[in-house]
Amino acid sequence: MNSKSSGKGLEGFLMGKGFYIVLFLCAAVIGLSAWMMTAGNETMEDLASSDVNLNNYRVETVLITPDVQAPKVEVMAIPEPTAEPVIEEAEEPAQPVWAEEEVLPDMSVTVWPVEGELERLYDVDHLHYDVTMRDWRTHDGLDILAPLGQTVCAAMPGVVRFVQDDGFYGTFVTVDHGDGTCAVYANLASMPAVSVGDWVQAGDVIGAVGTTALCEIGQGTHLHFAVYLDGESVDPLDYLPA
Repeated sequence: MNSKSSGKGLEGFLMGKGFYIVLFLCAAVIGLSAWMMTAGNETMEDLASSDVNLNNYRVETVLITPDVQAPKVEVMAIPEPTAEPVIEEAEEPAQPVWAEEEVLPDMSVTVWPVEGELERLYDVDHLHYDVTMRDWRTHDGLDILAPLGQTVCAAMPGVVRFVQDDGFYGTFVTVDHGDGTCAVYANLASMPAVSVGDWVQAGDVIGAVGTTALCEIGQGTHLHFAVYLDGESVDPLDYLPA
């Protein structure tokens, strides 16, 4: 019932005054559209006919650099090389200075190692009868008679190189004089007064007369004293005071 009544009311409205209202609205819409089209065409023609030429415009980009000062860099001056390098010469080492109270050894000073008579002389060119060995042989040193226990002194200054016991010459001490010569003190008592490495002056005690030399036990108590030059025996009398 209601739907049929609504349809008849709308039909009656359109057939009456509503028809004219709709017609008016359509005419207004058409007129407004025509006006807008006309106004748009005039605007485009004005732009086309104007003296403005858009192609003549140039866009420029301006870069604005901030006012920042660059840091200052200090430049060090490099010295020019000299023509020849300067080489400092090394100083020579100072020479040793001996104290005034220190006395240097006098290598020319010689003394007899013991006081006594010469029992046997140096002789390597002739044979002599040996009472202990009961044969004939040469002799490479001096045999100086002295009491048992008599002090034996260094004949010349030097360094003690050997303190040994030998099967034939017993206890002996060898002193090196530093000039190629060395002196041997044999047939000493078994306890010498020096050690290897000791420095002795002429006249310093090195031991005492003993009876340790078995090859000369048949003789009287004595010191067997020999001198060698570059390893060869020489006459000790050439080095002892006259």
